[in-house]
Amino acid sequence: MRKRRWFINLLKEEQWLNDRLAEGYACQRVGLLGGYTFEPSSRKMVIRLDYQNRMSAAKYEDYKITYEDFGWTLLKGSRWGSVQYWQKPSDGRDEIFSDAGSLVAFYKRLTQYAASTACLFFIYANVVFNGNIFTGLFNIKASYLTDGLWEREGASFWRAFLFETPFAMLRFLPAWIFVICFVTFLYSYYQYDKQKKTYA
Repeated sequence: MRKRRWFINLLKEEQWLNDRLAEGYACQRVGLLGGYTFEPSSRKMVIRLDYQNRMSAAKYEDYKITYEDFGWTLLKGSRWGSVQYWQKPSDGRDEIFSDAGSLVAFYKRLTQYAASTACLFFIYANVVFNGNIFTGLFNIKASYLTDGLWEREGASFWRAFLFETPFAMLRFLPAWIFVICFVTFLYSYYQYDKQKKTYA
């Protein structure tokens, strides 16, 4: 079974994945752009998501070994700063954060990641639209640079439109990705601040 979903909230993604597992499936693959592959499973499975900053190869190997020793299997992740997808049969020891401190640290890492990603896309979008990021957000036509495109009709319009759309997406999508990353940053910071105050 294949599913495609996009998430900006890791906790909601984790909950959605575990809902699929509760229906009697195991996740076999986490692909790009929100693609997930599931297969029927006779065992009750659980998935947990973690975000880790970039780390050395040796440190990443230690990180993986620590989780694998507790029965977790890494479905997707890398040492270059990314979300780590861990799955295992449910056995009552289904949490990856051992204490309040590790949960607070997770939200701190997630907040830093969202902030840095938002900054990169903000800079990119401002360069593309000469400092006016709102053009990319609210005037998608400005991303199409073919002269007279919107005055064309019929097959001539559709040929030019379909040819240029992939290039136009490289212009307007970063502005929208910035907005998504900024919202993720705000949410992550709220969760980080709340957890920090809870366990202070």
